[in-house]
Amino acid sequence: MDWKNRRRRFRKQVESGRCVHPGSVFDPVSARMAQEIGFEIGMLAGSVASISVLGDPDLILLTLSEFSDQAHRINRACEIPLMVDADHGYGNALNVRRTVEELETAGVSGMSIEDTLLPKAFGATGNQLISIEEGAAKMRAAVSARQDSDLFIAARTSAASIESVEEAIRRVLVYQETGVDGIFLLGLREREHLDKIADVCKLPLILGSGGEKLLDMDYLSDRGVVICLQGHSPLMAAYGAVYETYSALRRGEHPSTIATIPDPALIKRFTRQKEFDESIDEYLS
Repeated sequence: MDWKNRRRRFRKQVESGRCVHPGSVFDPVSARMAQEIGFEIGMLAGSVASISVLGDPDLILLTLSEFSDQAHRINRACEIPLMVDADHGYGNALNVRRTVEELETAGVSGMSIEDTLLPKAFGATGNQLISIEEGAAKMRAAVSARQDSDLFIAARTSAASIESVEEAIRRVLVYQETGVDGIFLLGLREREHLDKIADVCKLPLILGSGGEKLLDMDYLSDRGVVICLQGHSPLMAAYGAVYETYSALRRGEHPSTIATIPDPALIKRFTRQKEFDESIDEYLS
């Protein structure tokens, strides 16, 4: 697998300065669909992986090996550059190094490491941040662990929603000096807050879905935002369709009348049926 080429395409997209929405993917077939439809980047979120792999909520129950295995399954199935949310790096700075090694081997093109205290501490009533010193050490560890210099590493912080925009700015100023390639911001809802951070940030910005006020792609591009998430509705829609299909079948409806069942040709296309048929003819006949 040519991981290098897709990492270079990821960086080329970032360097273009044009903000794009990534396709939220959760398995090989969804990634192939996102690629065919034209998404420049695929995104595998920790929450999505936890649901699709374990059937559990986003409570840091997924292990690194489970997450990297899912990322590898997606990467081997398509050519779209994949950005992943590596949460807190699955532990301290030493664990972060291991996380980078595993995800780089799995073929990801970009990843983010966040400074939230995870898993949630005993007795905590809300989210907490690790110290800025520990956060910076994690970012340095991530950068030092990569072997492919084209692998994109972003420092992610939710400081704006957990503490304040001023604390987010303080962390951006420190993290951007650790050698990371970008800054991933969560919890921003107002343009004036993004403007304050963009004014001091020297690196490309990635933005978690921030509501309607922060969905103007021209504005985002002008403020240095290169990737803006739209949430993870494809997975939710897929499970919704599965539930409706089960319900219809249980009610006694015939499969041919159920609107949520796609044309078989669609599934054959995205499972590469034609390619396998040709291989069967060539090698097994």
